[in-house]
Amino acid sequence: MPHAPPLGALLRQYAAGSALACEPVDQGLLNRGYRLRTTRGRYFLKHHFDPETADPAALERRHRATARLAGLGVPVAPPLAARDGRTVAVVGGHAYALHPWIDGRHRHGGQLTAGQCARLGALLGAVHAGLEEVMPPKRRTRPATSPHPVRSADPADTFALIDDLLARVRRHRPADSFDALARHRLLERRALLERHADRRPPRGGSVGWVHGDFHPFNLLYRGDAPAAIVDWDRLGVQPRAEEAVRAAAIFFVRPDGRLDLPKASAYARAYRRAAQATPSQLAAAVHRVWWERLNDFWMLRWHYERGDTRADPQFPAASALAVWWTRAYDAVCDAFVD
Repeated sequence: MPHAPPLGALLRQYAAGSALACEPVDQGLLNRGYRLRTTRGRYFLKHHFDPETADPAALERRHRATARLAGLGVPVAPPLAARDGRTVAVVGGHAYALHPWIDGRHRHGGQLTAGQCARLGALLGAVHAGLEEVMPPKRRTRPATSPHPVRSADPADTFALIDDLLARVRRHRPADSFDALARHRLLERRALLERHADRRPPRGGSVGWVHGDFHPFNLLYRGDAPAAIVDWDRLGVQPRAEEAVRAAAIFFVRPDGRLDLPKASAYARAYRRAAQATPSQLAAAVHRVWWERLNDFWMLRWHYERGDTRADPQFPAASALAVWWTRAYDAVCDAFVD
């Protein structure tokens, strides 16, 4: 098994029995997860591999936050404490956490009813409200991981990035269908940015504690109900309403790049009530996330700069969304503030 974790050394730190089986879990772009079965039960073993979020002290702080959220009734799966009371085990210089196994499945917005979309929005609102309650007030003014995005993307930087990516596409051999789509989207996006460069949003508004990576692969359902929000590695201080809009753009994007606006609207109304967010905050967030999408090429950078193709299947819909969103800008705003 590639990247096999040191199970013997790890499990000796826990009262979790001896390993019987350990299988990699496919989902996850930055860290590694394993389905672990021992003589005492089933667990999810997480190897915190991403250097940006793998600091043991920071992980412990995030783990304490999820435990407090669980006390408020938010569906989470806090890690188990080892024999020394810590929730992070460091073996061979690598950080690991052992979580209870949660039976469930991931559900995209297309699999949710309007009522379930509203429940999803209320859940994220409860997360934001709960984090404000459980996080120490003295830390609310600075992030747990990285600075919140107070500045919006500069189109001059984006134009330079587009030129660089186009050159990489031209050099790629043998050319394939992904290269053709990438070239088309890059040229299309450059034209859109030239047309809308004067709409760059101002600095971000009010910030608060957010999950940081709320999307379908980080939410498990049991039946029709959310069973656990997982992967709190990006917990930090950011504009809260922007996380709500960003999550909707992932949950409710259709394969052709359009958003399911009726579902997004049900979600947004429930989020506003639960988080006590105003329509004007959501409208500003829609504008900033639209601009962010217009200037963002992380999937192409992974593909051409790093040779990492794991995000390639997401690229067709995500790249089409920026174009559709620009054309349907007013309708998208209405869906989030109505």
